Amino acid sequence: MPDVYNWQLGRRMSYPFEERHPDRQFAFVFNINRCIACQTCSMACKSTWTWSRGQEFMWWNNVETKPYGGYPHGWDSKLLAMLEDVNPGGQTWGYQDDKEHEWPYGSFEGLTIFEAAERRRLEPQSSRALGYLPSEAEWRAPNMHEEVAHGPVKKQGDRPGSVELPEHRVWYFYLQRICNHCTYPGCLSACPRQAIYKRPEDGVVLIDQSRCRGYRKCVEACPYKKSMYRPTTRTSEKCIACYPRLEGRDQAAITPDGTPVETRCMSACVGKIRMQGLVKIDAEGKWQKESEHPLYYLIRERKIALPLYPQFGTEPNGFYIPPRWVPRKYLEQMFGPGVKDAIEQYSCPDRELLAVLQLFRATQRVLFRFEVEKGPKVGEVEVTMPDGRKKTQVIFNDTARGFDAKGEEVARVTIEEPTWTLPAEHLNSI
Repeated sequence: MPDVYNWQLGRRMSYPFEERHPDRQFAFVFNINRCIACQTCSMACKSTWTWSRGQEFMWWNNVETKPYGGYPHGWDSKLLAMLEDVNPGGQTWGYQDDKEHEWPYGSFEGLTIFEAAERRRLEPQSSRALGYLPSEAEWRAPNMHEEVAHGPVKKQGDRPGSVELPEHRVWYFYLQRICNHCTYPGCLSACPRQAIYKRPEDGVVLIDQSRCRGYRKCVEACPYKKSMYRPTTRTSEKCIACYPRLEGRDQAAITPDGTPVETRCMSACVGKIRMQGLVKIDAEGKWQKESEHPLYYLIRERKIALPLYPQFGTEPNGFYIPPRWVPRKYLEQMFGPGVKDAIEQYSCPDRELLAVLQLFRATQRVLFRFEVEKGPKVGEVEVTMPDGRKKTQVIFNDTARGFDAKGEEVARVTIEEPTWTLPAEHLNSI
C-alpha cells in the first residue's frame, strides 16, 4: 500500500490510496467537561436525518457514557483488543524531541488498523482495514450502561472509630460522537464499489447511494462504527455533516446571505460544548497556519483539544477537550499522550484561552476568525491543579469576538456576564 503522512501519529503510515486532500476540512471540537447528556443533539439529528423506515437504529449523533457505554456496544474496546492481538505489547507511543518533524503528541510506534490488516493479509478473508461487523444485539440500544461509574469503593468501617460515610471514588463521563470525517477514512478504504468519497471543498465523507450495494465493508472497517447499514434499501448510510448548511443553502437556516451555518447537532447543543469550522489544508495534507481561526488555535497551537483514538490511523477531524476528573491512563488510551498538557491548560486557562472558550455555541454561523479585546482585571481565583499544585488565575473582563466567512462579526461575548436589575415596580412581572 502507498505511504501517507499522518500528523497525529507523527510519522508516515500505510493506506490503500495515494494522498489527496481537500481545500478546506470540516472539523469540530467538543468540550466533554460541559456535556450534561441531555441528548438534545441526538434528537436534533434523529428528527432531521434518520426518522424513516429502516433507520430506527441509526443514531448518527449519539452520547454514550464511558467507560462502559458505547454504540454499538463495546465498539472501541473490541477494536483495541483486536489490535493488541495482532501486535502484542507494541501499541505504544514514543516521545520525540525533533524540531524538524511535526508530531504534536509524540510518535505512535504501534500498528494502525491499515497496518494491522497488512500483517494479517495472509489470513483468509483479509480486509484493507482491521475491523469487525457488530451483531444486531450490539446495535439494539444507543445508550446502554448510562451513568455506570467505575472505580474503587472505600467501605464504611475501613478506619476503626470513623464516623465518616462510605466514600465512593468513582468516575464516568459522557462521550459525544458523530462521524469524524477522517482524513484517511477506514470506510472509504474498504469499499469495493468506490462508493465513498471525500468532498474536495470541505472534506466531508459521503456515500454515493447509486453505487452502494450494501456489502457492509464500510461498517466493518470504520473503527468508530459511524457507517450504518439500512436493510430497507440495502445500502449504507452515515452522517453527512449537514452539508447543505455548510454550503449556506439550507432553507431552514438563518443566513439568507449564504454563509455557512453549524450542523443540526451543533446548533441544538444546550450545554454549549460544541464548536465546528472549516480549516485550510495544503497539498501535503498539513493544516495551514491560521492563528486567528478558533479551531486552529485550540487544536494546533494550544493542543487543548485532542483526536479520538488517533492510534487507529484514520486521522480523525473530531477533537475533544478531555474531562478533568478521569484517570490519566484511561484518557491517554483514548486521546493519546497530549492529555496531561490539555487538562492543565483547561484547569487554569490563561487570558486568551479563556476568551476563546467563551465562543462555543455563541452563534449558529460557522466561525472563521476570532479577536480578543482586552478589558479590566475583575478578580483572582486560586485553582488546584490536577497534580495538587495551587495556582492563581487572574481574570480579566475581555471580550471575544467571532467572525463568519464574509468577515462580519456574528458573536461578541464577555468573560464577566452582565447583570440586569429589574426596577422595583416590575419585580413580579414576567
